[in-house]
Parts: sequence; structure tokens; C-alpha cells
Amino acid sequence: MIHFEWPWLIGFLPLPLLIYWLVPANMPVEQAALKVPFLDDFSEGETRAAPQTKRWPLLLAVCAWFLLVVAGTRPQWLGEPIEQAVSGRDLMLAVDLSGSMEEQDFSINNQRVDRLTAIKWVAGDFIKRRVGDRLGLILFGTQAYLQTPLTFDRKTVATLLNESAIGLAGDNTAIGDAIGLAVKRLKNQQSNSRVLILLTDGANTAGEVSPLKAAELAAENQLKIYTIGVGADEMLVRSFFGTHKVNPSRDLDEKTLTAISDKTRGRYFRARDTDELNKIYQLLDQLEPVEKDKQYFRPRSELYYWPLSLALFIAGGVCWSRVKLS
Repeated sequence: MIHFEWPWLIGFLPLPLLIYWLVPANMPVEQAALKVPFLDDFSEGETRAAPQTKRWPLLLAVCAWFLLVVAGTRPQWLGEPIEQAVSGRDLMLAVDLSGSMEEQDFSINNQRVDRLTAIKWVAGDFIKRRVGDRLGLILFGTQAYLQTPLTFDRKTVATLLNESAIGLAGDNTAIGDAIGLAVKRLKNQQSNSRVLILLTDGANTAGEVSPLKAAELAAENQLKIYTIGVGADEMLVRSFFGTHKVNPSRDLDEKTLTAISDKTRGRYFRARDTDELNKIYQLLDQLEPVEKDKQYFRPRSELYYWPLSLALFIAGGVCWSRVKLS
């Protein structure tokens, strides 16, 4: 719908009439009369056409003034109401992209997929439900990178998570650096709650900061960490000697992940398949509930330049016609 920011300016529409009525007109300067010996020298058609040629510039000037006043009221186009968050929570996702995440011990719709694909599939719905939170995304492997700063744009966070790839940040696992980066990005934010959800399938094998030291820094800055250990406990593998069971999560350091969550008043979760991973996200919705009270805002697009441009075009045409007639 169209909205006028300063509708009271429409009161300036009769201003030219007020000036015409209140300000005295200039007296014509007396000049010598031109005497014409024969009236027939002026054709009757030209005499009648004179008033008509003077009328259309006046009408164009009125239109230009009307458009100028309309532009002054600052017309805007209001879009559909958009839900705005008011919870004040900052929630950061830290996702492991190390080489071990390519292990295909998860299944979606009875089809084997790697661990990162399962995380993307489940986390997408979780991100959509986080109305009211500012979300950020950290990707880590040998190094930790801030992929998305804190934002209310949940769609962008989900898109960038889906575009991530295994090995993008290196083949090792820098859990401590990922936590340290989250602390750095969240410590100066004015928020009611700071939460980090860290998903990994291994142990800390890289980075400059140890996970427990990073957890102490997180606790000092009121950052709550929920750690999720990803990977199945057993998996059937076929080989030349037959089928045998292996533990694809033998490198998962559950002791350290539990200690990290305990130091920061969070919790440690174990995700052995997509069902457990989905239940963990649903439980996180309960532990960190979405704010129920919502606010809305309507995006605005300025429209004033359309009537303003047309008014200037008409005014230019009137001036050009006056010069041509003179």
C-alpha cells in the first residue's frame, strides 16, 4: 500500500492562489501606443487563437505544482509485514568440516549419507525455527572461520551452511579455536543470552587454543556451550574377508566435549543417527525456547522521485515554450 510520510504538506496546494489573491500585481509600464492604420491587417483567426495559446502553459504549471507537492509529502510503498525478533539471544553454530565428516554412517530416507549431509538436513529445520534469535555460523577444520556473522536472516545462514563442504577448512579438527572464535564474536554483544552449539565427530587435533582453556574463557564471558558428538557407534563394513563391525566414532573425544559443556553450564549430546540428531535439536528448542512475543516491521520503498521527476520535466517544458513564444 502507498503511505505518505508527511501528508500535512498537501496543505501547500492552494499556495499559488493565495499569492495571486494577496500579493498585488505589478502595474504595466506605459509605453507608446502602436497605431495601426487598417484593422484588416490583423486576421480574425489569429485574434481568437491568442487566448487559447496562453491557457495550456497555465494548466501544465498547475500540474507541475501538484506533482511537486505530492513529492514533498514523501510517498512510500509499504511492503508486507515482516516478523522481527525481540528475544535478545545470540546463537552461534560451529560445524566440523574435517576429513572424518565424510564417513557415511548416517541415513536419510534409507539412503547412506555422510555426517555433514545429515547435519545440514536436520539443522536446516532447526535454523528455520529460531525466530527471535540472531544466528551466526562458524566452520572449522584445521582452522576456524566465521562464515556468517550474527544476523536475523535465517535464510542466509541456512544457505551458507548448505554450501559448506568437507575439507573446506582443512582435514584436522580445531575445537578450541572454534570456541575461541565464538567467544571473540559474542563477548561484546549486548544480549540476554549467548549460546554456542558445537558439532564435531572427533578430538581436538589442531589449533592454538586447547578446548578446555577455550571453555574457561567462554564461561567467563557467559557463553553457554552445547556440544554434540556426531557418529555411529558401530558400522558394518564389507571387505575381502567378509563383513565385520567397526566403530567409526573411535576418535570421538566425549570426555572433553562433556567437560566443555559442564564448564559453561551447557549439555553434551550424542547423535548416532539422524533420528537422535533431530531429537537433540528439538530438545535444544526446549532448553533455549524461542521468544513468543513478536514484533513486525514493514519494508519501505521511496516513491517521491517519480512525481518529482515528472514535475521537473513539465516545468522544463513550460519554460521552453515560454522562451519559444517570446
